[in-house]
Amino acid sequence: MKIYHLSHTDLDGYGCQYVVKHYFMDCVFLNSNYGKEINDSFSLILNRIEKDLERDKNEEFVILITDLNLTLVQCEEFSAAIKGKNIKLLLLDHHQSGLECFLRYDWYFLDSSRCASKIVYEFFAKVFEPNEELARLTSVINAVDIWLSDESDFELGKVMLAMISSAKEINRTMFARENNAYMFYLLDRAKEFIHKEKPNIALEDSLHFIKKDFFKEVNDDTLGNLVAHFVVKKLSEDKERFTIFYEGHKGLLTSNIGNTSVIGNDFLVKNPDFDFFIDVSSKKTLSFRANGKLDVSLMAKKLVGGGGHKNASGGLFGAFRDSFNYELIKEQIMLLIRSKTEMR
Repeated sequence: MKIYHLSHTDLDGYGCQYVVKHYFMDCVFLNSNYGKEINDSFSLILNRIEKDLERDKNEEFVILITDLNLTLVQCEEFSAAIKGKNIKLLLLDHHQSGLECFLRYDWYFLDSSRCASKIVYEFFAKVFEPNEELARLTSVINAVDIWLSDESDFELGKVMLAMISSAKEINRTMFARENNAYMFYLLDRAKEFIHKEKPNIALEDSLHFIKKDFFKEVNDDTLGNLVAHFVVKKLSEDKERFTIFYEGHKGLLTSNIGNTSVIGNDFLVKNPDFDFFIDVSSKKTLSFRANGKLDVSLMAKKLVGGGGHKNASGGLFGAFRDSFNYELIKEQIMLLIRSKTEMR
């Protein structure tokens, strides 16, 4: 049995997945915000299941959704999508806005008195066995997620909440698996502080070094440089997936990668077969970088009416629609390039 686990993008959402990772081996973790992104994520899961079935037509699946409340329309669509297939659907949530769904669908569990992480832990602890460390961690998450400000765990929960919300070092659109590994690592390390004196202060004081420990390989450096090295390495390992072409020139496309100048230039130096680097942001901006092989100011001008310097330029792609799915982002940029470069 293989589990596809879709959860929210905050402390409680990743906490649910951290619990599931403890109890199950064969899991694929995805994260989503509310609204249409849930539908897109569910479709992505179904597409991956279809590919799994090509390898083993008898495999069984569970789609687990946590810390995300659905609409009645979504419930109806999701139920219809798995009808007649070897797929079981289970939702564990705590948002009161899902009450109508809870009353109508037997796979939809709702309890507004606990956070989703605590619900998930207590659900699987009954099925398998309790775990003291997970019980304590989910109690901390519970204190801050449903805002129990009088509880002793509340202040530590606030630091953990900020820890996850500010952990932007690894882009989940580009590197979903690595992003999850990073979040699980942070929760692993944060768990060590629960029994310390003044744990909230101790964790906050240690967070910078905890993050560095994740990205450090051999030599120490600033956190920014360690992250840039990590990202460039991951881009290089999977560069074929991120490759695009412009007028015979080979380039790399990223989305919301951050620190574009450092990462873009480092990538081009380490991968001399690439001529340019583009990063597209959620704000519809395009950042172009080159290393002497292509004048990206002319490229930016031709594609989006932008400009700048020969090796560093930018512009605004007004028609761009942001997505958590990298393939949809890449498709838009490739269509833009084709529309501006093909002979009319």
